[in-house]
Amino acid sequence: MRSIITISIPEPMKSEIEQVVADRGYATTSEFFRELWRAWKKKELVDAVKKSDKEFISGKGKTLKSLKDLR
Repeated sequence: MRSIITISIPEPMKSEIEQVVADRGYATTSEFFRELWRAWKKKELVDAVKKSDKEFISGKGKTLKSLKDLR
């Protein structure tokens, strides 16, 4: 099921988004925003993995011997 979100943006931003949609061949402005959201989620995941790596390298990591160790 799809939902509708309404946002308010300045006219120059609207024009730029419409230009990007046209230039990059998006079917709709909604598709542009869906791709933008997917890229944001991917960045969130990458950032979380990097943070986890830093914690592990600094000695805060834990070696698991079984899945029970996750608890």
